Amino acid sequence: MFKRAGSTLNQNLRLRLRQVHTHPSSSYAFRPARRNGTAITAASALAVGAALWYSTTTPPVHNDAALLEKPKPVPLNNKPSDSDPLYSLVWGSNAERTLCPDMPGGEAVRSPAIAEYLNGVALRDLQLEQTHAACVDARGDVYQWGDGFISRPLNGVHAPKLTLRGKNIVQLQLTDDKLYALSASGRVYVLATNSLKQEYKPGAPTPSSDSWWGTGWFWGEDEAIDFAEVLPAEPFGWRESFVSISAGKNHLLALTSKGRVFAHPINKKANEYGQLGFRKFPIPDPESAITKRNSHLHVDLVPKSLADPYITSSRSVRVSSSTVPSDNLVDIDDKSIRFCPNLFEVPALKGVEIAQVAAGGRSSFARTPSGRVLGWGANEYGQIGLGSNVALDTITVPTEVVLWRFVGNNIKSRCLNVTAGGDLTAFIVERELDSGANTAEILMCGNGQYGGLGNNQYTNVQGNPTRVKTLSGLVQYNDRTQTLDPITPDEVAVSPTGHVLLTLNSSADSAGVGGQDLMVWGRNHESELGNGKRSNVVVPMPVQAFKDQERFMLTSRKAQVKDLHGHVWKRHVKVKQQLVAGHASSVVYWKIEK
Repeated sequence: MFKRAGSTLNQNLRLRLRQVHTHPSSSYAFRPARRNGTAITAASALAVGAALWYSTTTPPVHNDAALLEKPKPVPLNNKPSDSDPLYSLVWGSNAERTLCPDMPGGEAVRSPAIAEYLNGVALRDLQLEQTHAACVDARGDVYQWGDGFISRPLNGVHAPKLTLRGKNIVQLQLTDDKLYALSASGRVYVLATNSLKQEYKPGAPTPSSDSWWGTGWFWGEDEAIDFAEVLPAEPFGWRESFVSISAGKNHLLALTSKGRVFAHPINKKANEYGQLGFRKFPIPDPESAITKRNSHLHVDLVPKSLADPYITSSRSVRVSSSTVPSDNLVDIDDKSIRFCPNLFEVPALKGVEIAQVAAGGRSSFARTPSGRVLGWGANEYGQIGLGSNVALDTITVPTEVVLWRFVGNNIKSRCLNVTAGGDLTAFIVERELDSGANTAEILMCGNGQYGGLGNNQYTNVQGNPTRVKTLSGLVQYNDRTQTLDPITPDEVAVSPTGHVLLTLNSSADSAGVGGQDLMVWGRNHESELGNGKRSNVVVPMPVQAFKDQERFMLTSRKAQVKDLHGHVWKRHVKVKQQLVAGHASSVVYWKIEK
């Protein structure tokens, strides 16, 4: 702009002017200036004078000085309207570039900011792990990113990479080494989370497509991404298929359309705490490739408490265990996606109809259609919720979780949802009085050392599911029906690291604004609660994402949806805001409603 003013600056001044930073306005619209020669000359002269003053008051600039600031996430000052594009918000740790792949790693996002790579995009699912992330776009294709996924020195910006296409994926589950994907047809696929391990070995056959009418023939089946299908070991009934999956740290649960529960060992540690619900299963024999025989190895994964009952005893009273588990997995690579190609039905749940499965870090849960909950697996922090009288750290058989222990006999209780993450478990429970009035409660149990129990205490072990008082038993007046309606917790996300996100269904007619209030609490070492601070929170608090709004409410709308390549998929698609709790990170993205 100085060139238009007709000024000549020396080289030293030019270098100093490069250090002058401009601060953009918070407004989205900028009014163009008039093309007035006098105004431009005056403005230029003023800028030159300011630059000369700046050059005399600043230290010398060296050639190796940084001239550009690091890119930062874009804050969203005002709540977008229905006519604005779809904005996804992220906050928390970005150490492995799982939140913002176009940002330098190591810097946390202290308050909710826009994830620009998701602008205008609605997803089917999004999952965050500690070093990598994955999502499913509107077309059902899987994308992966993060430093743990790249696994090689990176130059420039790393955009999410397409790794699985043409399978019509609807749900994802991430673990340290493997990514599990559920298709709309009920098939379960597994990919490596490391891009180097996704490459085909020379001479290896490529996986076939779902069927002859799939898209595999179009792509030629010569893609560079390796994947495998995980098949059920037991035969399915007529029109039975998998409808949901849930993964812990080392095990995977799957639910069928007929209410049957299957489990899958992800690696050798899949049953250390009995979280599989069974011990013995077969896996392919690696030597069968040499012998040309379809042989299998019979594996017996004994829980640690059974293999060594005195493992937690002090050395002075420790007794050597006579139980030695058979270990024929020494030379088996359990990080391979073909470690175990099958899902096995949980024996204790055969004949029991299940409506939902949930996997914690080392525990498992199953909810029946009538609202009763069964849990098994690790319990050293009381995360299964069996009560303070149960001191066992391992539960190998599905055991009922009593959620009405501290309520009156005149109150009927049923669980509406169970969510587990790490060593924390959350239950949404409906209470019905004899008078017909209903209320809803949120109960928490497990390791609350960072305040994740939401009861204003830091408790390491909580075996009795305890009420989150500030979010339980809430009601509001409905102007249309002129009655009191319960304010129910709608969705809960529990992170593996100990923070909790929850939405309250406060969109009754009397609310006026509509939407769902977002509440957060628990661990906050990387500002994963979105308040800009790094101190833990022991009671639920609202998230303030916009300057002009005290309540951050998740809404639904119809919008134009793009895929991750930037192409328009469909218009007037019904989408809703969905929350995700990752490793010290949080995301609110737009999800396509079914």
